[in-house]
Amino acid sequence: MNNFGARAADVVVIGAGQAGLSGAYHLRRAGLRPDVDFVVLDHSPLPGGAWQFRWPSLTYGKVHGMHALPGMELTGADERRPSSEVIGEYFTRYEHAFDLRVHRPVDVRAVREGDGGRLLVETDEGAYAARALINATGTWDRPFWPRYPGQESFLGRQLHTAQYPGPGAFAGRRVVVVGGGSSGTQHLMEIAGVAAETTWVTRRPPVFREGPFGEEQGRAAVAMVEERVRQGLPPLSVVSVTGLPLNDAIRRARASGVLDRLPMFDRITPTGVAWDDGRTVEADVILWATGFRAAIDHLAPLRLRGPGGGIALDGTRAVRDERIHLVGYGPSASTIGANRAGRAAVQEIKQLLDREPGLVEAAL
Repeated sequence: MNNFGARAADVVVIGAGQAGLSGAYHLRRAGLRPDVDFVVLDHSPLPGGAWQFRWPSLTYGKVHGMHALPGMELTGADERRPSSEVIGEYFTRYEHAFDLRVHRPVDVRAVREGDGGRLLVETDEGAYAARALINATGTWDRPFWPRYPGQESFLGRQLHTAQYPGPGAFAGRRVVVVGGGSSGTQHLMEIAGVAAETTWVTRRPPVFREGPFGEEQGRAAVAMVEERVRQGLPPLSVVSVTGLPLNDAIRRARASGVLDRLPMFDRITPTGVAWDDGRTVEADVILWATGFRAAIDHLAPLRLRGPGGGIALDGTRAVRDERIHLVGYGPSASTIGANRAGRAAVQEIKQLLDREPGLVEAAL
């Protein structure tokens, strides 16, 4: 496609969450200049990535495994404050400290093949012609809603983790929580304190992890996710292969019966859910804590997906196009993983730029 009118940039970074800011930081360290050699685009209204949309009851003290961005620690945070506020302010300071000049809110509509070996990044603020791309769009914008017979007939409220407002909205309600991951258990334990009744259903029996989870176990879990991505299969979350850590709160919830799990229901009725064996549960609310999928639809014109349904990667680099790196995807979908992947992606991109010097124009 013709690049006429597009602004030239060596690298475009899509997304300014942990993964995107890590990539931008390492681009600066490699000598590239923001808004000259690279540009960072983010569709969220404020700094903070997906954290800015988290529910108020998720305080900073409840956040597990939040790793600092490269080059700046997060210290002295009040653990009683909402994580959305703490991390949003931290990301704001970070962007200013390293002068990353994030463009927001900007929606990326599509990435296509452009002229002269460049990628054409189409956005609502205009187009960019890039020599390389760091895609760091995460998953928050693609909540996964399973489909079950009768779903449209339900007279109560259905919502997803992405819309979770905190436990107060469920006071006095009969709530079915669907999902065996960390979000599902966290929601359930909060809601149980105010709801009239809670029911927990999962597709598979949840796995609770006993004992310490050290570096060796972490590497093994990441390797399992990495192998799927290498094969071009849709990535699993790292948590899905590690199980749920047994902490004191979960032990109490199991002992009290809050975390008594039922197998997945077979259909939804106007007033609740039902199983083929005759069991029924009446409900006012169904909360789908069923996870997210990678938000990569804008890359569809490049045909990067393989027969397995995912984008095959070698490290962070797309196997089908060496100009494109996915950070925060699959094995790097954690705060520490995103940091490492941002550095690795920039190292390869710098080699590509040095190997194939670009044109000297300021605009195409």
